[in-house]
Amino acid sequence: MKKLMRAIDRFCLKHRRFGIPRLMLYFVIGYAAVYLIALMDRTNTFISLLTFNIDRILRGEVWRIVTWLFIPEEIGFGMSSLILTALMLYFYYFIANALENEWGTAKFTIYYLTGVVMQILYAVIVWLILGVTPFLSTHFLNLSMFFAFAALYPDHRVLLFFIIPIKIKWLAWIDGAYFLVSMIIDLIGGYYLSALMPVLAFFNFYIFCGHELISRLHPTRVYRPPYKAVDFREAAKRYRASEEQRPYRHKCAVCGKTDTQYPGLEFRYCSRCNGYHCFCIDHINNHVHFQ
Repeated sequence: MKKLMRAIDRFCLKHRRFGIPRLMLYFVIGYAAVYLIALMDRTNTFISLLTFNIDRILRGEVWRIVTWLFIPEEIGFGMSSLILTALMLYFYYFIANALENEWGTAKFTIYYLTGVVMQILYAVIVWLILGVTPFLSTHFLNLSMFFAFAALYPDHRVLLFFIIPIKIKWLAWIDGAYFLVSMIIDLIGGYYLSALMPVLAFFNFYIFCGHELISRLHPTRVYRPPYKAVDFREAAKRYRASEEQRPYRHKCAVCGKTDTQYPGLEFRYCSRCNGYHCFCIDHINNHVHFQ
């Protein structure tokens, strides 16, 4: 996974204009429009025209390849349903905007499109084997963005119900429990095809943030030799002497790696940080910007 992420980071560095700026804004607008139109259509004819159906796509209804992205998970007619839907869309936009600011437009676009393509490939495989098309939805894909946000900012605090302050990492555990419970309910109810949707969404998150998650859960253990007295002045002199014999041009501001220690490692300078700060290829798109 780490090699794959390095390849994605290199692609994003070379193609900075790739992607759709404010991608989630277009999703929110489309989702809200479909939701409002669906409220007026009590026969569900409008929604049936948007679902992903391979048989219909092969007959020429190619718009279904895209329109299923905007199908609401539930359509309610009360004021409470409207408020919950508005809060959900705001939540999606807030998380997606934070990820795009941290990763850049190119990487976030690749993240979201990867999740979409994985679901389409899953539907095609099921259709080829069973002859039926599973129902596709972006519900779990959008919720998986919360995992990515928690992996980057685990101690960030938000106001639950606009009152209770709580850290993002605890909400991520709740989100994970929801994924697990949803999968179990689908399995018990016999909806085996839908039960894999949370797995696909979580796997998409793991591709992009798995290395970050593993490093937090299992930090690298450093070997500590048996204690012995150390002359720190002599050690400092030897360290300075070794640095003078082996100077470096680039040093990562996050992990401290230099081009001398790692000749094959690529280094870049972040244009969004205040000052002149260098980062290795592993942290150029994964660091807190200097302000």
